[in-house]
Amino acid sequence: MVDTNIFIDYLADQQPFADCAEKIMVLCESSELTGFITASCVTDIYYIMRKIIGHEKTMESLKLLFTVFEVADVGKTDLLRAMDEQMRDFEDALVAVCAKRVKAEHIITRNIGDFKKSPVSPVLPEDFISRFFPDADGE
Repeated sequence: MVDTNIFIDYLADQQPFADCAEKIMVLCESSELTGFITASCVTDIYYIMRKIIGHEKTMESLKLLFTVFEVADVGKTDLLRAMDEQMRDFEDALVAVCAKRVKAEHIITRNIGDFKKSPVSPVLPEDFISRFFPDADGE
């Protein structure tokens, strides 16, 4: 499962984080990695990115993301489970619940502290790449 901040880093070219975010995107695009995004993250990405690159470019970017990532739907059960999680941020709890439901092995995020109590282990993008795809780490 890929957290919202990784997509924002990539789409907004936020340095120094954009390079690792791009590597995650490339790994998913090449099918070396199956990446998931929650449906609720899509609305968050839209809300943030439309202010930076505008509505049309944001929609184009989202459509491209849909060709690379699986979208984990968000239903009533997920919302209720997220409310019961012992996590401070509801959006993060929802990502964690959906990650567990789709059997994700990790949540790739820059905010690992927000996922301390997550049922799915969080990992920084650079740590994920160096641990699981060390060949992708080379420049």
